[in-house]
Amino acid sequence: MALTATISEIARLAGVGTATVDRVLNRRPGVNPETVQRVMQVVAQLGSPPQPGRPRATENFRFAYVLPGDEFPHLARIERQIAQSAGDFRHQHITEVTNRVDAGDPAAFASELSKLRDCQGIALMAPDMPPIKLAINELVRAGTHVVTLFSDVAGSMRETYIGMDNRAAGRTAGLLLARMARPGTRDTLLLSSQATRMSAEIDRRIGFAQVIEERFPQLRIVRTPDLPADDAGATSTLKHFLDGGVELDRVSGLYNVGTGSAGAVQALADAGLAGQIGVIAHEFTDQHRALLSAGGLAYVLHQDIHYSVLAAARVLRALCENVRGALNVVLPRVEILTAENLD
Repeated sequence: MALTATISEIARLAGVGTATVDRVLNRRPGVNPETVQRVMQVVAQLGSPPQPGRPRATENFRFAYVLPGDEFPHLARIERQIAQSAGDFRHQHITEVTNRVDAGDPAAFASELSKLRDCQGIALMAPDMPPIKLAINELVRAGTHVVTLFSDVAGSMRETYIGMDNRAAGRTAGLLLARMARPGTRDTLLLSSQATRMSAEIDRRIGFAQVIEERFPQLRIVRTPDLPADDAGATSTLKHFLDGGVELDRVSGLYNVGTGSAGAVQALADAGLAGQIGVIAHEFTDQHRALLSAGGLAYVLHQDIHYSVLAAARVLRALCENVRGALNVVLPRVEILTAENLD
């Protein structure tokens, strides 16, 4: 019998997640009595779990950041931020590895994810798809801590989500565009996105539709066809739609929840709507900075990437050390950027 059991060992033998073990050991509510009994039986077999704040006597923690492999500017910015946080990671005794994985094939993504069992923690941005959920669950059962970053994979055994409230972001976009509309004349709001399984983008669409339905029933939402991720493709697809799919003189704004915003702005300009309607996009990139300054975008909704990257590492380390309250993390706010408040 081990003198001191680890949370991961207890979770693996009890067939539950490490977060469940943490709740049981700290006597927090919300755990089935049968599960509590099973966890405590494992604890009795293995020995006492580590105490919060116990000094480490091992090598650096090994954490992986896993991002989609798409060549989008906001993903490149996240990767740069992870690299620029190297000093903070060293100070926290963390060895970080970054993996870019093709998100177009969920099974292949899940397979690559399963290869990271040598890591003690994973911060993951991934599509919300069944194979990926299963891969997350297998990692957690094997003792690897997993948190989702910027886009959640709800229903999996991930231990928490770190990033802005995307449904609130969609509601914010709806509120901003609705206040720019003129009921009875320009009363049509365009909602565009890609064909996506990223829950962040899906939640933004839901939040946008909710706030318009609840607070501005006199306005109308029109979904555009799914836009290609590249700007040229987005321009072509949206331009074709605008040519015959909507009354241009009634359009008051467009909300693009994903990528291709520059292409969407170009299509609106080609349709003669430049400067006449409000356009909202996500993520502050160099391209979006230029579009804000030029008036192509009215607003960019952003979140503090630096904070989220470091918060993910702090949470993973606290989970590894069995720190009480490890999952208590403040989510970053939805930041509203305009041409007047750029850094």
